[in-house]
Amino acid sequence: MIAEHLLQNGATVFGFCRGEASFVHPQYHHLLVDIGDPVSVQKGFSDLKHLTDSVQIVVNNAAVATSQYAMIMSPTAVQEMLNVNLLGAFMVSREAAKMMRKRKWGRIINIGSMMSTLEPVGGSIYAACKAGLITMANVMAKELASINVTCNTLAVSAIPTDMMSQLPLENITKLIAQLPIPRLAEPDDIFNVLDFLASERSSYITAQTIYLGGVN
Repeated sequence: MIAEHLLQNGATVFGFCRGEASFVHPQYHHLLVDIGDPVSVQKGFSDLKHLTDSVQIVVNNAAVATSQYAMIMSPTAVQEMLNVNLLGAFMVSREAAKMMRKRKWGRIINIGSMMSTLEPVGGSIYAACKAGLITMANVMAKELASINVTCNTLAVSAIPTDMMSQLPLENITKLIAQLPIPRLAEPDDIFNVLDFLASERSSYITAQTIYLGGVN
């Protein structure tokens, strides 16, 4: 969804994914990368450098979620969420920043979640990962400010995706009911903020988290 939106606005997009591409576009380049594996991420950037010497915008959107009470959640599910949702975003941001340093311009945008604030039952690790993503962005914002790279987080509310369809509908409904604007997010809700954070207009904004739906 985000990749297609960026393509429609004239961007050249390099997508990291452990699965095959779901669409074809002349300006889209698909790289097989397991975001949860640091070695795979580093190889992905090595391959990327054969295609381009410039990365200007990074959107950390990869995520996996298991909604389950802490006492019965498997260590395997816990580790996968930590690897993909937090470590993966760190590795991508880290490697991208090295490329951004050459041109002294960059935008790192993390896709967070309302769960980091609402802290729903069954979401202990997922919520912790998304909260960690915010802290990580805030620290990296300080580290990268000198090279004109901003780091911000867009914390989205529930939006129909393949991942959301795997979660209990009752749980999602309860979370939405807690929002000041109690509805599902729509693509344009995300794109409006994403476009701003990716643009030159946001050059004085870093280490910030924007919550959709009125979460605070």
